[in-house]
Amino acid sequence: MPYKEKEIEKLYYTIGEVAQMFNVNTSHIRFWSKEFDVIRPATNKKGNRMYTQPDIENFKKIYHLVKEKGFTLKGAKSELKDKKLFKHEFHSEVSEIQLHDNPIEIPIFTSSQADQDAFVNKIALKNSLAKIKSSLMDMQRDLSILEAK
Repeated sequence: MPYKEKEIEKLYYTIGEVAQMFNVNTSHIRFWSKEFDVIRPATNKKGNRMYTQPDIENFKKIYHLVKEKGFTLKGAKSELKDKKLFKHEFHSEVSEIQLHDNPIEIPIFTSSQADQDAFVNKIALKNSLAKIKSSLMDMQRDLSILEAK
């Protein structure tokens, strides 16, 4: 069987990475984080903001409304609230994360390469299983729609 490179998704993104994704200044990201309460970056011991994938999804919606459609922040807030477009995902596996001012520990590897590889493999497996679960739920929804017809 041929070797296939593992697809690894990041759990956390820095404010610089998020700003680069949307081609805006980091001050925009900081400001939107304060204005929209659904964006809740975690912070590490240094106080650096760490954004999760649901935060990125919410930023996409905010960016689309504010930058592409020309909404004011107040208008974007009401539009998103009315349509409930914000993505609220909190996984029980991440229950140790403390939001806002409370620092979190980000693991720094001091162990062997084998331990590091095992950790990366575990994250990759968890992400793959989440994708499979999502696909199965989509298929189940489609089947129930077909059965209703």
